[in-house]
Amino acid sequence: MPSNSDTVGLAQDDAADRTLDEAPGGAPDGAPDGAEANPSHGPQPATPSPGGWAALRPLLLRLHFYAGILIAPFLLIAAVTGLLYAGSFQAEKIVYAHELRVPVGDHRLPLTQQVAAARSAHPEGTVNAVRPGAEPDATTRVLLDVPGLEESHRLAVFVDPYTSRVRGALDSYGSSGALPLRTWIDQLHGSLLLGDAGRLYSELAASWLWVVTAGGVALWIGRRRQASRLRRTLLPERAATGRRRTLSWHGAVGIWAALGFFFLSATGLTWSQYAGQNVTDLRAALSWETPAVSGEASAHHQGAMDHGSHSMPRADVGVDRVLTAARGEGLSDPVEITYPAKPGAAYAVKQIRTTWPEKQDAAAVDGATGSVTEVVRFQDWPLAAKLSRWGIDAHMGLLFGLANQIALAVLMIALICVIAWGYRMWWLRRPTRTDRRSAGRPPARGAWRRIPPHILAPSLLLSAATCYFIPLLGIPLLAFLAGDLAIGTLHRHRDRRPAAD
Repeated sequence: MPSNSDTVGLAQDDAADRTLDEAPGGAPDGAPDGAEANPSHGPQPATPSPGGWAALRPLLLRLHFYAGILIAPFLLIAAVTGLLYAGSFQAEKIVYAHELRVPVGDHRLPLTQQVAAARSAHPEGTVNAVRPGAEPDATTRVLLDVPGLEESHRLAVFVDPYTSRVRGALDSYGSSGALPLRTWIDQLHGSLLLGDAGRLYSELAASWLWVVTAGGVALWIGRRRQASRLRRTLLPERAATGRRRTLSWHGAVGIWAALGFFFLSATGLTWSQYAGQNVTDLRAALSWETPAVSGEASAHHQGAMDHGSHSMPRADVGVDRVLTAARGEGLSDPVEITYPAKPGAAYAVKQIRTTWPEKQDAAAVDGATGSVTEVVRFQDWPLAAKLSRWGIDAHMGLLFGLANQIALAVLMIALICVIAWGYRMWWLRRPTRTDRRSAGRPPARGAWRRIPPHILAPSLLLSAATCYFIPLLGIPLLAFLAGDLAIGTLHRHRDRRPAAD
């Protein structure tokens, strides 16, 4: 049985909903979509403009409604594919266990010998980089550039470090070294396998996720501001039924997941097509870019090359000595050793640990002398570059390993449920007394006209700047406004005709 406080709270919430449903200028519950309140009774007396939250709430409600209805399908796709991606790391370990793991032997063979085995098995490729196994039972990855592979793709040849036997070769994508299964899911999540055109969907979802979340949090907290309602703000209402029960679950779960949604939206935008480029330009203008070693050889060796010795075969100390030199600078496993891109350039050795605490130190090693020519420490990165690195790795489920992947899966399930409850509320709110096939009507039109100018003006300026920086937020918002204005004009014209007749 519900307690007295629950009953009082439900009654108060019902009153708040009735007030919201019958906002000035809106149709009463059960009226056809777009109908104005009392259109046949002439002009209504002017009411004082509310201030602060009372003025903003109807506008937020309308924005939340339209964004939820029209953008939610894209968010739902992103959530389902994101849930698949959260599980792809563990699936990758199972599917490619033969290539990734080997029986532990007595001693490791030199990297030079392992690279030679990979080149012998795949002579069509050029060695780009080597990733020695970071655990005793891990294979060595020799990464080859092969003609015909797409950008950011390399052929990974897996070599047993104890026998130099090649255990297989698979396509490897990106800096995380995603293998075919995870690559397919990643591209499904990011572009629906449609290339650059498909990336628009994921950028649209990331651009609007924070807007829908912020509006929902403000509306949910705003209607339950009393301290006595804290429990009903954070937990679903036990005594509620029907649409009220659905709203309770929608709001409570949304509150708990809001920070995660904000995080996914922000980090997702950093590598999006248009907003991501704006972020990159901003970081470059503020000198917040990620540092990297130059890749130049030592000055003495470069001078010899410039004076004609480039016509002779270039001496190379070998990848094993390069790795030893990097170890001397404190670069522990896991590392990737990138081969020189051109004659006279240096090897680049970089730590690639993306789990906390991250290891991202890098060193340039002259292949002719084996000397370290430059070192870049992760601790010296600009704060913005560190935050970007941590954010991307957490978004991908790498930063905290399995716990990170479970948290992402929970967030995706929460987003799927919140979207489903939102659509259910929309359906339950339909005007069944007039047309059983109708869907729920939107909140009252014209809410922005009741916002005081001192609040409206800065809000418009901030919105314009945000929409410029995030184009796939601004363009759909303009389309929503234009469509809403057109529909409102048609409804007003339709409602005036009977009065004229």
